[in-house]
Amino acid sequence: MLSFNNCTLEARVVDIATLAVDAIVNAANTSLLGGGGVDGAIHRAAGKELLRECETLGGCATGDAKITRGYQLPAKHVIHAVGPVWQGGARGEADLLASCYRRSLEVAHQAHCRSIAFPAISCGIYHFPANEAVQIAVGTVLESLSRKPGIEHVVFACFDGAMLARYEAELERRQAPPSKPV
Repeated sequence: MLSFNNCTLEARVVDIATLAVDAIVNAANTSLLGGGGVDGAIHRAAGKELLRECETLGGCATGDAKITRGYQLPAKHVIHAVGPVWQGGARGEADLLASCYRRSLEVAHQAHCRSIAFPAISCGIYHFPANEAVQIAVGTVLESLSRKPGIEHVVFACFDGAMLARYEAELERRQAPPSKPV
């Protein structure tokens, strides 16, 4: 857990679709019409109304995010962020992934959200290297919170203990005071 700029950031193993926060982020595909993994789970839990609203959005570009209501989810909103497919790292994947987190927080801020939960965007079937993805996620969230305060609670919803350990280590690293020169 990390406190930063009047916000608490934490990681935990949890089904993101069960969280009662202002917004959960969906690791969506460009169609926004559901898919596998967390995307499919969120669509199933939210009900058919979510798909109907997504059909009106005209898709979403990689690196961008769009918001819908949460419908049958405990979360008020779903922010659909389209992460990049890992293609070796030389095609702007890191910048696109950072953009997902940045845009999600911008959209959450516009909707007056105070709490948000993120999955490990692009770390499933899109094969983004987990260690790099976690560093990008935490770093981008901290940078965004310093520019646009208002979010009070961020949850990094992890799909297993290994991902949790990565997030906890990164949050701990970011919290550690700078070392003193020898």
